[in-house]
Amino acid sequence: MATSRRVARVSASIKREVSQMLLNDIKDERVGAGMVSVTDVDVAGDLQHAKVFVSIYGTEEAKIETMAGLKAAAGYVRRQLGQRMSLRRTPEITFKEDHSFDLATDVLNVINQISAERSAGDSTDAQEIEEDNA
Repeated sequence: MATSRRVARVSASIKREVSQMLLNDIKDERVGAGMVSVTDVDVAGDLQHAKVFVSIYGTEEAKIETMAGLKAAAGYVRRQLGQRMSLRRTPEITFKEDHSFDLATDVLNVINQISAERSAGDSTDAQEIEEDNA
């Protein structure tokens, strides 16, 4: 079992290397269908498995196509990580789509809608007070 500091360092290294691979090395056209960024890497405590969370910007079809390309490239990514990093065993790589940005956008839209409703309500209240005072 690795220490939490080592797991964090390995996670950061994997994130950096996979990001570089997405920019320069992976030639699969499916991966280029949507704009992809690595948001987080979750490495198991034994350093045997790593979940790479990616955020994909594009249509729903582009997201599905990009995830299929990433899953197909998982073996290549693992092999490249083994060559680039000095680890006893290279972790199994699985790609997961990160929906946190979509959820954050939804929450911001709800907050904006509520604030717009409040400001519209405040302006009608202010008009009613002015009419009462006149």
